[in-house]
Amino acid sequence: MMKIIVFGATGNTGRRALEQGGKMGHEMTAFVRNAEKFYEQQGERSAHHVKVVVDDILNPVSVGEAISDQDAVIITAGHAGQGDEFVRLVDNIISQCEINPNFSGRVWVMGGAGLLDIPYTDLIGNNLPGFPPAFKDHNRNFDRLLRSKLDWSIMCPGTMIDSIEPLASVHLHVTTETLPLSIPNTIKEFSEAEIAGYLFSRLQELDVAYNDVVKCMLDHIELEGPFKRKRVGLAYQSDIPMS
Repeated sequence: MMKIIVFGATGNTGRRALEQGGKMGHEMTAFVRNAEKFYEQQGERSAHHVKVVVDDILNPVSVGEAISDQDAVIITAGHAGQGDEFVRLVDNIISQCEINPNFSGRVWVMGGAGLLDIPYTDLIGNNLPGFPPAFKDHNRNFDRLLRSKLDWSIMCPGTMIDSIEPLASVHLHVTTETLPLSIPNTIKEFSEAEIAGYLFSRLQELDVAYNDVVKCMLDHIELEGPFKRKRVGLAYQSDIPMS
């Protein structure tokens, strides 16, 4: 059993992290801005098993107190569309994790598939033409993590969806650093615009259920694991051989 705090616990990813973590026997803490929304989502019975901190995620003192004696931090708060505020909130939590003498645990941060290396190139999707400029805020958060000595991982899913139809012939393919897609080596001959177009044509293959994203993080929540200081990609793969 571990003590895990979730920042952004009322969002689609955060609330699932709380629920799954609780079911796995972890001691869960929710850091939220809006207590009413939290209790509305969780219900009184479920929320009773979760410690709740209601405060401003940009307040260093509040964040520092909240992470004290926690074994792991999951940052699901904010999104790239928030611009500088998104970068500031991630930086604030990471900074407090670094300086708090009572925290020496694991950190998961949410990114996106555009942060992952494209095989056979020295490119990532976020830097290609046509990708939303706001996605580069994920790059800034990744750069911040690279400057840290913490045991961190950054989850880089494609579009997250509520659920998928379970198929016996499909499994979750997990990669580190690179896109979890089979890419032909001829891509190295493409222009950046052509690479972007190719990736856009395959974006749907990166759709992944929130619950699978959360399960992957919670299954790798302990220190010194295989995803330490790595970007993590997810995609479903068929077990049926291609003819």
